[in-house]
Amino acid sequence: MHVAIITAGGAGMFCGSCMHDNAWAKSLRAAGVEVSLIPMYTPIRVDEADQTSSPVFYGGINVYLSDRFSWWKRVPRLFTRWLDAPGIIRRATNGAVGNDAKLLGTMTASMLRGEEGPHRQAGEELVEYVRQLRPDVVCFSNALLCPPLRVLKRTFTGPTLCVLQGDDIFLDGLIEPYRSQVMALLRERVADFDGFLTHSDYYRDFMAAYLEQPVTKFHRLPLAIDCAAHDGRPKSVVGDPPTVGYFARICPEKGLDQLVAAVLLLRQRLPNMKLRAGGYLGPQNQSYFNEVVRQAAPLGKDFEYIGGPDSQREKIEFLKSLDVFCLPTVYREPKGLPVLEAWANGLPVVLPAHGAFPELVASTGGGLLVEPGDSTALATAIEQLITNESLRADLAGRAQTGVRREHDLATLARATVALLEEMLANTSRGTK
Repeated sequence: MHVAIITAGGAGMFCGSCMHDNAWAKSLRAAGVEVSLIPMYTPIRVDEADQTSSPVFYGGINVYLSDRFSWWKRVPRLFTRWLDAPGIIRRATNGAVGNDAKLLGTMTASMLRGEEGPHRQAGEELVEYVRQLRPDVVCFSNALLCPPLRVLKRTFTGPTLCVLQGDDIFLDGLIEPYRSQVMALLRERVADFDGFLTHSDYYRDFMAAYLEQPVTKFHRLPLAIDCAAHDGRPKSVVGDPPTVGYFARICPEKGLDQLVAAVLLLRQRLPNMKLRAGGYLGPQNQSYFNEVVRQAAPLGKDFEYIGGPDSQREKIEFLKSLDVFCLPTVYREPKGLPVLEAWANGLPVVLPAHGAFPELVASTGGGLLVEPGDSTALATAIEQLITNESLRADLAGRAQTGVRREHDLATLARATVALLEEMLANTSRGTK
């Protein structure tokens, strides 16, 4: 079996979706599947071995120029192809996540016009590359990568799938009238997929309604990480000082401000409580982080932000310094990779009871769920885990065992192979 996975680079930041795509490709290769991981827009940035090997398609610089200047698409590719070189794209886009709402709206709409829009040539180049690979299955790692799908399906007869991993958060951030334009185009385009993949029942049901697609086209695959490198162990006693930690992108959707509020409440009963936070901070979220720092000022040196570690080893060492992990998201998460990483290092977690989190906690038993948006409930749950040694040890042990049983790469590979073999068999029988 040969699977082509088309993924989207994160413009120089660590992106949870492309990191999971990269791990997915690794897991399938280990299971004997041939995999082509194909980046769109920018090269991917991951803290494990990069599994991509193809050129970058729809290079971000050329996409931008084609969208802004109508004459650019008439320039011969001989003179523009060099701008798709990974090194050039990295230098141009590293850390430069755009926040111009109008520009994002117009560019997204123009991309979704596919073969009828300004990026037709880029789509044809990707389709020709995939055609030469001759895969059995093609997976697009988010719905907004669908523009070349219609052209691809003119010649490709195997299953085409779309992995949904948080597409709504970007789409809901678009301003009108662009959001309505984009949603109309997107719902029309994604109907061409043969199926959709999610990592939770919650997101399956949500996105079936959101994209106006039948829930029967949706399939669930387990969320997974490579647990082998994570060598943290459950702690018999809490540290001195006891430390709660956060690791995720720094943005309002992930709720670091709520955790700060909870720790400030906790300090009334546990005066030496410490908060450590890490994760990517983009320029568009600097003002939010500045407000978090002001909010955390009463903690003094007991609030520490380590930034976004460049390596997996640095991230693991950060997680091993914690006693409890907390990710109090405002957004209803469809995945939760940082939770798996915390579990793999023997940490119990405290999470809001929404999105995919109740399903994750049920899969391992490695954490406590609290009312979303309630900093008092958050503080109470963290205090339970800090002060109740037997509860903390029980949840930490369940976490470390459960994540390796339910969310390791081998589990993901087995589930993927079983699903794709079934889909290929149905396709050969004409029952897609």
